[in-house]
Amino acid sequence: MQQSFFLAPTGTSTGLTSVCLGLCRAFEREGVRVAFCKPIAQVFGNDSGPERSTHLIRETVGLQPARPLDLAYAQQMIASGQEDRLMEEVIQIYQQSAKDADIVVVEGLVPLHNENYIARLNVRIAKTLDSEVILVTAKNEYSSAQLNERIKLTASLYGGVNNQKLLGCILNKVGAPPRELQQVKALDETDSFEIKSLSVEEIQRHIPVFDNANFKILGSIHWNPSLIAPRTLDVARHLNAEFLNEGNASERRVNSITLCARTMPNMLHTLRAGTLVVTPGDRDDIFLAACMASMNGTPLAGVLFTGGLKPKGEVLELCHVAMNSGLPVLVSEENTFLTAQMLNEMSNEVPADDVGRMEAVMDEVAHSLNTELLTSRAVVSQERRLSPPAFRHTLVQKAHAANRRIVLPEGDEPRTIQAAAICQEKGIANCVLLGDPEEIHRIAENQGVTLPEGIEILNPEDIRKNYVEPMVELRKHKGLTPPAAEAQLEDTVVLATMMLALDEVDGLVSGAVHTTANTIRPALQLIKTNPDSSLVSSIFFMLLPEQVLVYGDCAVNPDPTADQLADIAIQSGDSAKAFGIEPKIAMISYSTGQSGTGLDVDKVREATKLAKEKRPDLIIDGPLQYDAASVASVANSKAPDSPVAGRATVFVFPDLNTGNTTYKAVQRSANVVSIGPMLQGLRKPVNDLSRGALVEDIVYTIALTAIQASQFENNNQN
Repeated sequence: MQQSFFLAPTGTSTGLTSVCLGLCRAFEREGVRVAFCKPIAQVFGNDSGPERSTHLIRETVGLQPARPLDLAYAQQMIASGQEDRLMEEVIQIYQQSAKDADIVVVEGLVPLHNENYIARLNVRIAKTLDSEVILVTAKNEYSSAQLNERIKLTASLYGGVNNQKLLGCILNKVGAPPRELQQVKALDETDSFEIKSLSVEEIQRHIPVFDNANFKILGSIHWNPSLIAPRTLDVARHLNAEFLNEGNASERRVNSITLCARTMPNMLHTLRAGTLVVTPGDRDDIFLAACMASMNGTPLAGVLFTGGLKPKGEVLELCHVAMNSGLPVLVSEENTFLTAQMLNEMSNEVPADDVGRMEAVMDEVAHSLNTELLTSRAVVSQERRLSPPAFRHTLVQKAHAANRRIVLPEGDEPRTIQAAAICQEKGIANCVLLGDPEEIHRIAENQGVTLPEGIEILNPEDIRKNYVEPMVELRKHKGLTPPAAEAQLEDTVVLATMMLALDEVDGLVSGAVHTTANTIRPALQLIKTNPDSSLVSSIFFMLLPEQVLVYGDCAVNPDPTADQLADIAIQSGDSAKAFGIEPKIAMISYSTGQSGTGLDVDKVREATKLAKEKRPDLIIDGPLQYDAASVASVANSKAPDSPVAGRATVFVFPDLNTGNTTYKAVQRSANVVSIGPMLQGLRKPVNDLSRGALVEDIVYTIALTAIQASQFENNNQN
């Protein structure tokens, strides 16, 4: 039976949309089939274009809710006495949004000043949909006593705190500073405020309404200032500013603002990652200092000139290198005082096109909710899918439990440093960075990254000599001499591989600046293949909107034999199972079943037979065309008796040309995130990165490497 939760705010600025979308993310992580519904739309501030909530849920979770009704239309229906007809349309929108989901999250309306009908409309919608109600609140400017009364008042609209349909309340922005300091504000860098995190017990003491056993705290979301950081692009839109150089304005975020009224030497210490430098356009000294910081690797949020003043052409020409590096430069027509005021008035709402920020907000909210309690209220389908959020969450949890030491030979690469800091902070892995410690610390500081306690930095110059003799011993059958070994160990990938070979670390991740061959070749020479494996192969985890699929082999073997292809299928199936994906292995070809002939399809047919003989416990079928393997309707006509067709989770391609082309086509045309390639068949885990990898990609690759290391140890013990 489908269950719906109606989320109703206790007032304005509670972060209702963020909480609703975060709840969807939390259910996704649990593998629950969730849907989202926004029955009636509201437009706030400078919003234009698509309705914010439904647009963001499409872009983040991939759900396709029905288009909501306009608030003006709902007002007209209520004013003309047609509220019942309005509710019929609400039900229609709900049904179009819900479809076959187990749980539906319904977003209510935010109360407006002098618009009392909105609270009544929320109650009516919740009753019409027979939803269980969850209140969403934030302290904002209220005292604890005032917040307590506001929660009680809103609860009374839904029958009071003892009503079984009213489950409880989610507290957002817990420990936030005063509301006026939540905005982007031109603070001096010495100003600060304390962000206090409160436990559930402390909240209950301050807010007595939660003493009732039937009215629960369903989530306590602590204030995180990084989640309100706007993009430089958002600042430009808010100020209606002109770009002299757009640079990376759509990617860089404003974490702090410095108003430059001082001389240049007295403001240099404010030039940090994420700083927006605000200065009159005739302060060439400030502009030149900001450009120098940018050229030295500090990713400033940008330079904002005020008063409509612009530097002269020769100054801009002098600074073109900094601007080409991505430094945004913009001009406001207002004076410095008015510009600062306008910046302070910026909304904290996530813009509809800022998907990256909403993803971060949703993850933070999902982490803070009591999803287990809410899931227990619904009858959930037994067949749970592993959605992308569920897969990523599983990766992090398993890696945390594995507690492995992972070496990163590209230790001075900025993305790698950021990823290592995240992994260390979250307990995903104990990271070892290879590189000059001074250079690594300098790059980290320029990037605004604080290297957490416990992260290891090893200087290759200090440790290289320790591995010459062991490497000569490992490669003596190839006639390796000490001078040749020392020369090869100049390569940090080779050095890191030796650390892995000697069990000093548990896994290795490289490839942000090295080629796949540079990463794999030392592993094949020094780590070698697992005794049970005839070859090394690879898989990609393809994070499609609805579920995670496995593609193999898309990176290593150009034209495997039938026997090798069978081993790739077995390796891929075992890897899928190890990461929580039920393996249903499709051997892909241009023909399905017995319909085609030729050397290529015969190879796939033979490989399928061999794989089934070697591993009868795995569900394998082939040859199957891609559409027959992935689409149920096609499978019904082409392979009705197949245990895999239409439900495949592991796709094994006949050669590298087919596999690599397919994975890239799906990744680019469908805007799908892929994690990998993850190497299979080595004695110890070594994994490659795409040279275009994002920080998030590196984090998840480190996580899966840590998990592999734990599994290898368990297999060796068994």
